[in-house]
Amino acid sequence: MYFSDINPANVVERLIEFFKNELEETGLQKFIVGLSGGLDSSVCAVLAVKAVGAESVLGVMMPYKNSSSNSLKDAEELAGMLGIETKTVDISPMSEAYFNIAPDINDLRQGNFMARIRMAILYDFAAKNKGLVLGTSNKTEALLGYGTLHGDVAWDIDPLWDLYKTQVRQVAEYLEIPRKILDKTPSADLWEGQTDEAELGFTYERIDELLYLMVDYGYDFDHLLDEGFEKDEIQRARSLVKGNQFKRLGPKVARLFHDYPGCDFIAPEEW
Repeated sequence: MYFSDINPANVVERLIEFFKNELEETGLQKFIVGLSGGLDSSVCAVLAVKAVGAESVLGVMMPYKNSSSNSLKDAEELAGMLGIETKTVDISPMSEAYFNIAPDINDLRQGNFMARIRMAILYDFAAKNKGLVLGTSNKTEALLGYGTLHGDVAWDIDPLWDLYKTQVRQVAEYLEIPRKILDKTPSADLWEGQTDEAELGFTYERIDELLYLMVDYGYDFDHLLDEGFEKDEIQRARSLVKGNQFKRLGPKVARLFHDYPGCDFIAPEEW
C-alpha cells in the first residue's frame, strides 16, 4: 500500500481530541450516530465513546424492510459492547408512503430518499438530546461523490473526512472493531444486494491507491499509467472526482455585497 505508513495510534489520539473539543465548544451534551453495522459508523461510535464516554453517545439504527438483518444485529452487538444507549426506527412506513405515490421511482432515487429520511431522523434525535450528528463519510467517498446530498453527506462533524477507506480500516483494526464488521462487504444497504464496490466499479484498495497518487501527489495521466493503472480506470476516477466536486464544496450562495461581512462572519469571543 502507498499509505501503509499511517500511524493509527496517532490518528486515534488526534480524533479523540477532535471529538472532545467539538462537544465542549458547542456546549452540547451528546453525539448522535447512525449505526448501520458497517465499518465507518462503527469506527465513529468507538471513537466517540473513547472521547466522551458511553453516556454521551446515542446510536440510532434505521432499518428498511429490505435491510440486512445481520447488519442490524451487528449494530446492536457493537452498541452493547460499547454500553451506549440505542434507538431503533423502522423507516419502512415513512419511505413506502412516498414510494407509493411515485410509481416510477428507481433504486437510486429510493436509496437517496431513504438516506435523507435517515438524516432527518438523526437530526430530530439531536434536537431532543442536545446532540451533534456525526458524519461517517470517508475521503474515498467524498472524492468520488459516493454519497447523498442532505442525506449521508450531511452532519455536524465528520471525523473520517480526511481518511481513505483503507485508512479507516487500519484505524478499525487498531481499535479492535469486531471481526465480522471488519470482514463485511462494504454496503450502504440502500437496496437488496447493493454493494459499494459494485456501484463504484473499483475495489477500495485499488481506487484508494489511484486516488492517493492522483489527488495527494498530483500524478498526471502518464505517470499513473506507469504505476500500472489502466486507461479506463484513470478516466473513470477523474470523471467521478471532477463531476462530483459540487458535493464537496457545499451549497452555493449569492454574495452581492463584498464590502460587508457575509453570513460566514465569525462573532468575536467577547460577544
